[in-house]
Amino acid sequence: MTLLPRVKRIFDQLGENIKLARLRRRYTMEQVADRAGITRATLQKVESGNPSTSLETYVKVLFVLGLEKDLLNIAKDDELGRKLRDKELMK
Repeated sequence: MTLLPRVKRIFDQLGENIKLARLRRRYTMEQVADRAGITRATLQKVESGNPSTSLETYVKVLFVLGLEKDLLNIAKDDELGRKLRDKELMK
């Protein structure tokens, strides 16, 4: 899979954020993988920001870390959408 560099950086940052969250909680990879019902190798993919790893897997890991509600913030503040809509309303 070929990704735009900007998208690749987003995945890399997501993986790093998840790894840091795990380390802050002092959880081992084995603990998180076991609780998420995935293998350690799959958790390594998540923590490296592998884009081919399923969203379901990312959600399972976030749930184990107590961060699943962070997903609700995705696209919550749609600034561009609001600007486009406001521009249309002004006509």
